Amino acid sequence: MRELSPAQRHKARVLAELATASAEPGGPTTGSQYELQLYQLAEDRRRLKNIHSIKSKIALKAQLLPNYHAWIDAVLTAGKGGQDDVFTTILVWSIDAGDYKRAAQMAGYAMAHKMTLPDQYNRDIPTMLLDEFSEAFLHGKLAEDPAQAESILEQIGQLTEGSDVPDQARAKLHKALAHAQLQLADGDDDKPDLVGQSLNYAQSAYRHLQRALELFQGVGVKKDIEILERRLKKAEHG
Repeated sequence: MRELSPAQRHKARVLAELATASAEPGGPTTGSQYELQLYQLAEDRRRLKNIHSIKSKIALKAQLLPNYHAWIDAVLTAGKGGQDDVFTTILVWSIDAGDYKRAAQMAGYAMAHKMTLPDQYNRDIPTMLLDEFSEAFLHGKLAEDPAQAESILEQIGQLTEGSDVPDQARAKLHKALAHAQLQLADGDDDKPDLVGQSLNYAQSAYRHLQRALELFQGVGVKKDIEILERRLKKAEHG
């Protein structure tokens, strides 16, 4: 897909806003502009299907995402909550590609309007958000910025709080949030002593680890809890 000129981008944004604004809450998104987006998405999904390397898939998704910016901006600005397979697919791609701030913004809209994922994902949006953002921290690039990670993970926890999701998914989020807070507690110098704000982070992390274990015994935090208990006792006794 060739890069659009500024005038073409503006026109695409206006048309997209008209299309998204016309969709009723919970109803299907329709119109020629949406059909064009669906066609482009189908073409891009075919390209991705032909790639076997996960890293290469992620790189291609990052390259393709700007082609959907006008549509996503329009949904966030003018959308009324119509079901939109383009939006929800790009939400997943944004997490995959490491555009976490944008993905969290999209997650808020998707949850507010009870949107669903296309059939090929075999999960609902709350479960997907818990799984993918947790993985992004535990095994991905979200861990590179623990302060941003803590903020985003807390946001995802709040967005999905009332949702019926597998305990394993919720436990994984608590584990990821605990590890983000432990990074903040340790700081850049990996200090062994817990004082002040570091102690607050560590205490909060301990609560998240305990909750993770309550939800799912196999979440893999028992060793973390033992180590943190020793550190907290040491801090308590000075």
